[in-house]
Amino acid sequence: MTEIVIHGSSFYNEDCIAGCQAHIPDASVDLIVTDPPYGIKGDTLHKHYNRNEAFVIDGYIEVPATAYGDFSRRWIAEAARILRPNGALYLVSGYTQLYHILDALRATELVEVNHLIWKYNFGVFTRTKYVSSHYHVLYYEKPGPGKRTFNLACRYGLQESAPGGGSLNYRDREDVWLINREYKPAQVKNKNALPTELLVKMLQYSSCEGDLICDPFMGGFSTARVALGLNRRFVGFELSSAAFEQGVALIQALTPGELLEQVRQPQKGRLSHQGHTWSETEISAVYQRYDKLRVEGVTKKAAFEILSAEFGRGRWALERILRRRGGTP
Repeated sequence: MTEIVIHGSSFYNEDCIAGCQAHIPDASVDLIVTDPPYGIKGDTLHKHYNRNEAFVIDGYIEVPATAYGDFSRRWIAEAARILRPNGALYLVSGYTQLYHILDALRATELVEVNHLIWKYNFGVFTRTKYVSSHYHVLYYEKPGPGKRTFNLACRYGLQESAPGGGSLNYRDREDVWLINREYKPAQVKNKNALPTELLVKMLQYSSCEGDLICDPFMGGFSTARVALGLNRRFVGFELSSAAFEQGVALIQALTPGELLEQVRQPQKGRLSHQGHTWSETEISAVYQRYDKLRVEGVTKKAAFEILSAEFGRGRWALERILRRRGGTP
């Protein structure tokens, strides 16, 4: 076992299951973000992908498909143990072993918040079937008496409108995320690194500065770099010595909090139509938009957030208008 402490965060060159048991107390982690091995012979991906493996770090450690179910149950049980009540987990998975992942999650006390889809660019080319160009992102929480961290307006203010209309906040929180992979030609890289944009989004919504973030499968240390870059604390594990050595060098070179100046700041302020007299045209538009959102399955709370952003009105003003036509909105 090798432990290295950098910027007050701990990095372990060891198996995450034994490592969690040895080093991480119960209910001590605020957020887990991880991309475990996929059980699809990932150590032979160079036979399928059109890339120069000379720049890819050796030592990727795959899990045999026959062992994937047991492997998933064991590490996910540890994840559930170390999460604090109301802590959250983002787990990135392909489709092949997804049923093992879901079975393992259902064997714990963790509950699903969202099943997100990460749509990326340039899936593997195929001739006899559709191109696979997405991953599953399972967003779960550990039940507790408090509230799960979800920073509603951390990226876009509720009143911010998109070009052509609609709420930027609403669009950013839809459950299909279009985020491109990062391509680093002629640069040393890990086999499967999550893009910074994807990780920043997860950590912005589901953690705060000073929170403890864990990644049981650090790989290229992408989660660690984003966590420290956003001024979070971190603890993680990586079994490959080659990947660990490369990742430690990257962490040593960064400055904690360096991403905070780069992230977009949400616009805040007075709602654009707050206090203005309602027109009959605007009232009719609110009725139609609210009904459409509810038919689409949007919750009442989310519908009011969207209406507020689109019409520049507060929640109570919108409720009063909707009550005018009779019934409770």
